Amino acid sequence: MSLFISGGARPWDPLRYEHKSGMDIPRYANIGQDCGSAQHVTIRRHHHLNCPTNGHETMMPTGIGIIKQKQEVEMRMTELLVKLFVKDHNNTEDIRVRTRYGVLSSCVGIFCNVLLFVVKLLIGLGMRSLAIMADAFNNLSDAASSVIGFIGVRMAGKPADREHPFGHGRIEYIAALIVSFLIIQVGLSSLQSSFQKLFAPEPIVFEWISFVILLLSVGVKLWMAYFNRKLGKRINSKVMLATAADSAGDVIVTGATLGSVLICHFTSVNVDAIAGMAVSLLVIWAGIGIAKDTLEPLIGQRPDPQLAQNIREMVESYDGIVGTHDLLIHNYGPSRSMASIHAEVPRDVDIEVSHEIIDRAEREVAEKLNIFLVIHMDPVEIHDEKVLAVREKLGRVIQALDDKMTFHDFRVVGGREQITLIFDLVVPFSYSQQDADRAVGQITALMKEIDSRYRCVITVDKDYSGA
Repeated sequence: MSLFISGGARPWDPLRYEHKSGMDIPRYANIGQDCGSAQHVTIRRHHHLNCPTNGHETMMPTGIGIIKQKQEVEMRMTELLVKLFVKDHNNTEDIRVRTRYGVLSSCVGIFCNVLLFVVKLLIGLGMRSLAIMADAFNNLSDAASSVIGFIGVRMAGKPADREHPFGHGRIEYIAALIVSFLIIQVGLSSLQSSFQKLFAPEPIVFEWISFVILLLSVGVKLWMAYFNRKLGKRINSKVMLATAADSAGDVIVTGATLGSVLICHFTSVNVDAIAGMAVSLLVIWAGIGIAKDTLEPLIGQRPDPQLAQNIREMVESYDGIVGTHDLLIHNYGPSRSMASIHAEVPRDVDIEVSHEIIDRAEREVAEKLNIFLVIHMDPVEIHDEKVLAVREKLGRVIQALDDKMTFHDFRVVGGREQITLIFDLVVPFSYSQQDADRAVGQITALMKEIDSRYRCVITVDKDYSGA
């Protein structure tokens, strides 16, 4: 059956259709009347329209229309809840706003899972169905993920104290890790059950009431997955994304169950065990992925390259700062980062002037990027032609050996018999200690070839910033 919208520019109203007979037909009516050579419905919005007879009509398939309307309803419902319960919801970098988002997500999860538990339990008791009652208690256990998320975001939102001067933000990562273990446990339990059914298959009894209940449960869980994923991406919350994956796992497991029931009902082929094993492996894999993503910031992952680049560019944009190096970024939870960086300033500028520039850069960059920033001031020579000439020679030597190596904090201590070149050499992170020692030896030898008086004092360093 095809649907046509008469007059392509007129907006589609999904609430009412008008058949060619002129009758208003509800959206989900079963229509199969002929109009010309195709089965179709003419859609009306405040005007009487006849069946389309020219090539200007726009076709809107029923399935696509339903999917678009469902997505729009999900989006509107999510935004409505956010506006009602999250004050200042656009300021997602504020820790208090993040906490409100987390509390909303957890409360919605607890409410939906407990509601599903009560409804399924009552129906299961009324029908004396162990399967429905078992699924009810599964929803009750799902509420545990939301409770863990609630506790996690509340504790993560606690202000800094004497024992935790950078706050408690990493607790959110721990909560997400616990949820990932629950997801893995669900997958392992389902895998065990499916494996047993593979060797001792059980007959599948098709009951419409059970089928409808499971279908409604899938709809609720699908919205919960969408809801948590959307909010989790908005505030970069590991625990919300883990909860979304938990709901999505339930959708996959229940969906596979429904599919196997339908296949068995219409074909008498029992694929329940095989489908269950395949889905269980997918759920376990998703849980392992979440655990890995959550462990990385706990262990100490490389910082976001974009954040590192923003810090460098913003600090170097201030007049009086000629370069930066030694950027370190530490993460203490979402929206809780501390950074330190060395800023190079001309050595012939008054130290108080340079210090004022550094202080201003610290305050403004920290405020703009919502981080705690410390800038160390390094005076460098930018006018002495002899020093600049030696620096240029050293730069060419280092680039010839490996264009991924850089150097900074360059100083020259002159003398007649010996000229000491002091600098830090930044080598690629992949370099072993042996590679670094080899590079130091080569640089020392090559500089000595240029001038026998050169003596290099080199401190080997690596780039930890991710930039």
